[in-house]
Amino acid sequence: MDFENKFSRFMRNSGPARVLVPIGLMLIVFGIVLFLFKTENYVETMGKITEVTDVTVDKGQKEYDVSIQYTVDGREYNSVFPNLSGEYNVGDNIQVFYDPEDPERITNSKTASFIAPLMVAGGAVAIFLGIRQTARAFKKSRELDQTAPGKGAPQVDFGAFMTAPGVTEYYCRHDGETLRPGYILEDAYRGLIFEAKMLKNALVGTRTFRFTDHTTGSVKEHEVGHTMTQTYNEEFLSARSWFKFDGKNIWDVVHERGLRLSTDVRSEFPRVVYEASKDGQPFARIEACSKYVHEDEEAQHKILIPVGRYYYRVWTNTKDFETLFLAIFAVSETEQVMTE
Repeated sequence: MDFENKFSRFMRNSGPARVLVPIGLMLIVFGIVLFLFKTENYVETMGKITEVTDVTVDKGQKEYDVSIQYTVDGREYNSVFPNLSGEYNVGDNIQVFYDPEDPERITNSKTASFIAPLMVAGGAVAIFLGIRQTARAFKKSRELDQTAPGKGAPQVDFGAFMTAPGVTEYYCRHDGETLRPGYILEDAYRGLIFEAKMLKNALVGTRTFRFTDHTTGSVKEHEVGHTMTQTYNEEFLSARSWFKFDGKNIWDVVHERGLRLSTDVRSEFPRVVYEASKDGQPFARIEACSKYVHEDEEAQHKILIPVGRYYYRVWTNTKDFETLFLAIFAVSETEQVMTE
């Protein structure tokens, strides 16, 4: 797997860290600022408004600089509360909190003493979780590389794979005519190879699919959860999509079958291409295509741009159609455009 795909995989798996660490740092900084300007020991007194200046109008909300005068130990002080919202009139009383050690330091509200340490503690927890998530992302990437079947074999070459002896082209299309749709894998003559039909739909929870391998007669039912996606920054390839397949993360299931998928993350837009290897050898090339996956239909209807994530042309030399379909199913149901 090249650096580009490894980088995209790491960025996706470490996505939460890039949110938690900055938030943690900001919380700690704000907490320290509150520590430096703690006000729990400030003393309350009443001041008098001497001037009200309209300074800004933001979305209909007026703000004012309120000049005040107050007395501490018989000495008069003058100061300003900037950018206050509300109604203020010259001559009205206003609540003032001052530092007994320096009466010129004032505020119009006191901060609870527990807020500063709470913010620092919260920031520390966020940074810890972010660092832990980053470590897990490194560990997961390393484990995937170390446990890849065929590790140590030459780099997988897909250059001539599509025209190699024994490689056959298949077509995967979405059967979405009913409320319980499914997928159909066909050969070039529209012969049915593999089918996944939804038996039970659900807005939440799991959906039931029946997988039928028409080449072997094998029929299995599987529980499929809805796609769960977390997106932190698309520019840094951090979209993370997965769903439960019989109670397990779909990508864990794919990996356990020895598959590794990679994508040209720069893309061959509009055709996203996935290259799947197994045991260190080319397994399948999966290419997103238009709704009319057969070449004659595509030419007839002149639809050249993919219309979604449901239609694919596939080149493979395997007869393990269940594993092949599972790779297509994972890509399609999760809208993946990155390496796995």
